[in-house]
Amino acid sequence: MSSYNIQIDVLPQYVADQSDPLQKIFAFVYTVTVTNTGMVPAQLISRHWLIQDESGRSDEVKGLGVVGQQPLLRPGESFQYTSGCRLHAPSGTMRGSYFFVAEDGHRFDAPIDTFVLESSNSGMAGRTLH
Repeated sequence: MSSYNIQIDVLPQYVADQSDPLQKIFAFVYTVTVTNTGMVPAQLISRHWLIQDESGRSDEVKGLGVVGQQPLLRPGESFQYTSGCRLHAPSGTMRGSYFFVAEDGHRFDAPIDTFVLESSNSGMAGRTLH
């Protein structure tokens, strides 16, 4: 087991009542579970997201913390939060990373695998791409 290891699981969901397909607004929420599977306590400092919809439009989001928090995770601890985004097409993808600083001063990025945002019932919703 690595001293610095973070597991990130994402569950996206389409939000029909906050979407307006005629205006090309497609709302999604995603629940993220961040688990410290390493051996050293580490604090989530910042986030970096790359969001792309199927029309090719892309957004980059950077900022401190997640939902206004910078949780310190001891080995085995998890932090879960829900956030959202809007696309201008019925489907797209998100990927990114979280920047952590471990209690011993080591700095590292924890990658977030690409996941699909899908407004239809195509069966791709929630699937992680590798």
